[in-house]
Amino acid sequence: PHCASVAATSGDVRSVRGPAVQWRHAWGHTAAAWGSQRRAAMARRYDSRTTIFSPEGRLYQVEYAMEAISNAGSCVGVLAKDGIVLAAEKKITSKLLETAKTAEKMYRIDEHVACAVAGLTADANILINDCRVASQRYRFTYQMPMPVEQLVQSICDRKQGYTQYGGLRPFGVSFLFAGWDEHHGFQLYQSDPSGNFGGWKAMAIGANAQSSQSILKQDYDAEMDLEAATKLAIKVLAKTMDSTTLNHEKVEIATLSRDGDGDVCYHMLGTGETDKALKEHQEAEAAAAQA
Repeated sequence: PHCASVAATSGDVRSVRGPAVQWRHAWGHTAAAWGSQRRAAMARRYDSRTTIFSPEGRLYQVEYAMEAISNAGSCVGVLAKDGIVLAAEKKITSKLLETAKTAEKMYRIDEHVACAVAGLTADANILINDCRVASQRYRFTYQMPMPVEQLVQSICDRKQGYTQYGGLRPFGVSFLFAGWDEHHGFQLYQSDPSGNFGGWKAMAIGANAQSSQSILKQDYDAEMDLEAATKLAIKVLAKTMDSTTLNHEKVEIATLSRDGDGDVCYHMLGTGETDKALKEHQEAEAAAAQA
């Protein structure tokens, strides 16, 4: 009888174990949902100011600024052995909008430095003016062009300051700087709203930046010349832009090179030159598809 009672008791335990396991699973799902809600609430709690770190060590406002750049028009920079190519996508919001007579995404900072912009144009104008003033002050003081890396670092220091002091918001803009100096030759730099910057052989910012960088990794050649670099930049934009047909109204292309006298030349491709380069790319793609 004692054995029978023990068996009955163990059977009762097994019969109760099923609902207990189900209860633990339900509690696990509830805890996971509560954890995700808690993390979202913490994000909202710590993203009100740029000077507050979250418990994970993140600055949410800086990340939000970087996210704003991912929705901007694409910009591509390619470093060649004899120059640098900058290409950018122009986003036309309305057919009634008169396209700017000057460049929308390309800016010349000094005789030896130019840049492409992705993000808020109003924020970019402030920083570009600061770059121009800093470059001219250096030229006036030392009677020589400002080194490219020093110029990039000076503007990135200001961008970093806007992530550290209260009452300020980060600049919602990223840059591709192209320049030449006697110390390091042709250089291509990229900077983001956090104030970080780095030198690159080829780089893409803005919308579809990840897919653009994948194409650059596959097709970039350190020995390519300026013409080949231009074709590569156009190829990247053609494959990543939302538009099916490219023309001078949707694409801006600029080059930085040196002439026979050794002077740095910044050249913004005109309407005819841009359409010609885009047409050559389309013909090459059509020929490759037929082959």
